[in-house]
Amino acid sequence: MDKIHKLAIGSIFVGTIVFVLKYAAYYITGSIALYSDALESIINVVTAVAAFMAVRVSAAPADANHPYGHHKVEYFSAVLEGVLIIVAALAIMREAYFGFLSPKMIDAPMEGLAINALAGVINAAWSWILIHRGRRLRSPALVADGRHLLTDVMSSGGVLVGLMLVPVTGWAWLDSVLAGLVALNILWSGWSLMKESIGGLMDEALPDTTLTRVREIIAVNAEGAIEAHDLRTRHAGKMTFIDFHLVVPGAMSVTDAHDICDRLERALKADVEDALITIHVEPDNKAKHAGIVVL
Repeated sequence: MDKIHKLAIGSIFVGTIVFVLKYAAYYITGSIALYSDALESIINVVTAVAAFMAVRVSAAPADANHPYGHHKVEYFSAVLEGVLIIVAALAIMREAYFGFLSPKMIDAPMEGLAINALAGVINAAWSWILIHRGRRLRSPALVADGRHLLTDVMSSGGVLVGLMLVPVTGWAWLDSVLAGLVALNILWSGWSLMKESIGGLMDEALPDTTLTRVREIIAVNAEGAIEAHDLRTRHAGKMTFIDFHLVVPGAMSVTDAHDICDRLERALKADVEDALITIHVEPDNKAKHAGIVVL
């Protein structure tokens, strides 16, 4: 079992522990704001399971029906996570609305807040691990899971601070207001996550800084060629796809042209991790006198 699978399983385990703690905090206090936190934790567990399934499928080798691999399935996991986050936010808004109409003081606030704080610390540590390792392992599903947990941590922190004021001020309605704010924050994070994941499904190009670096590598390492044009790039999970046309002198042998392509592939793969490169070689009469000039 590789590192990505282990982290995905760890998310299920951590999510379950955090949910139990947060539900316990809600159970002893009756707080709607803590209920919203517990409800989001259920979503954490569900999305952790979805992320685990996604990384398992994405790790499967290419086959006849999927010659480019199964890497995009991780984006589907992230989109599902975004949808579930939005559903949770709407459910919390409903509870917050009815709670605001009939406010009541929460029970055992300090005990409940202490339990919720412990859950928040666990979530904070695990979200940092997921984001840090997910980026290193180039796993959109793990990074999305980590960002979701980070949002949970921030909203939990706001809830804790706000609920401390309830017994001091006697403002019972503050509990419902906090739950509503948590729901809005969750709603925004869910939309942002879906937007980013849909970008991956739509084959967005590499970021401008990375694209500039790819162009520089081609220009420096294509000695013997004339130019490169029609450069296209896209992401699919942890894989990066790069393809372009390489113009060489018409009299150049196939062997020499192939050697240039091999040199370009080595240079690009050394700089861009998990890159799959396709180079279409063309004779000099196909030059467009645009694109990447060979240095």
